[in-house]
Amino acid sequence: MATKEQNVAWVIPSASKLTQSAFPTPTPGPSQALVRITAVSLNFRDHLVFHHSAAYPLQTAPNLIPCSDGAGTVVAAGASSKWRNHIGASVIVNANTWMDGDVGDGYVFDAVMGGGEANGTLARYLALDDERILEGPKGLSDAEAAGMVTAGLTAFNALFEAPGGVGKPAKGVTVLTQGTGGVSCFAIQLASAAGATVIATSSTDEKLEVAKKLGATHVVNYRKTPKWADEVLRITGGRGVDHVVEVGGAGTIEEALRSARTGGLVSVMGILTESKQADLIPAILFGAKTIRGVLGAGSKAMNERFVRFVEEHQIRPVVAVEYEFEQAAEAFARLEKQSEIGKIVIRV
Repeated sequence: MATKEQNVAWVIPSASKLTQSAFPTPTPGPSQALVRITAVSLNFRDHLVFHHSAAYPLQTAPNLIPCSDGAGTVVAAGASSKWRNHIGASVIVNANTWMDGDVGDGYVFDAVMGGGEANGTLARYLALDDERILEGPKGLSDAEAAGMVTAGLTAFNALFEAPGGVGKPAKGVTVLTQGTGGVSCFAIQLASAAGATVIATSSTDEKLEVAKKLGATHVVNYRKTPKWADEVLRITGGRGVDHVVEVGGAGTIEEALRSARTGGLVSVMGILTESKQADLIPAILFGAKTIRGVLGAGSKAMNERFVRFVEEHQIRPVVAVEYEFEQAAEAFARLEKQSEIGKIVIRV
């Protein structure tokens, strides 16, 4: 493929700095496709990588291209690429190399794009292995498609992919979500689409109104009710919820466990808050409760199931704000505030 458009990317030369750099447009290998990235969305992980945070277990390489989420168009493909006959296809990035099966067998932490030494998606052109991309849901804008990649798949994995189907949303199942960030908005949409009753917590009444519009049946303002598990128990008649989608981390895990019913599931995928260490063993043991860590968003097979679910239920990802490519630094500054409803997207 020949293009007159210069390939540029944003890189992290050192902690908390972004610089735009020009790169040669890559030539796809035999089993690769060249993708013109059109939209990238940001996740809390990108904040940790950008600032070289000790909370992220991999050291950020100098001049790393950040971000793991991306949507775009296939513009060229290698000789044996499955995309060779699909030039022009709209695709989303599959940021890790975990294809299917158990996370312990397939997930490679340092291979996830946008962290450590693995370059990410914040570039105009990327040559990607065939397994790193898949067709996105039909009918979504590029910004919406980019916004679903990590946050949406993480929520889908938490809700629908627990071993044995534990806590899977359905009629008669109650799910608790926290906040109105990307993962939580998706969790509300996915769980309610599957027929579950959703209880949503957030910090303002305005955000809770959005949660209701996304499908939440009950809402709790955790600023007004710091011991929000008490309200969750009241709503559920003292039983507790079947499944908690826990994105807060150390500062919310105790309330999350209190909110879960005996034998309930708490899916943990967030480190948004910090707090003193707590002894969780009594709540887990005497409540017969399960904590499941949700790592790496999900496998490509999960991603394909997620795309089908989004299409079937006509779910539209919540995009909070869109920035131009030249405004990437502003987008990262906004990410740091952690105050958005939905996703921050950079148009490329």
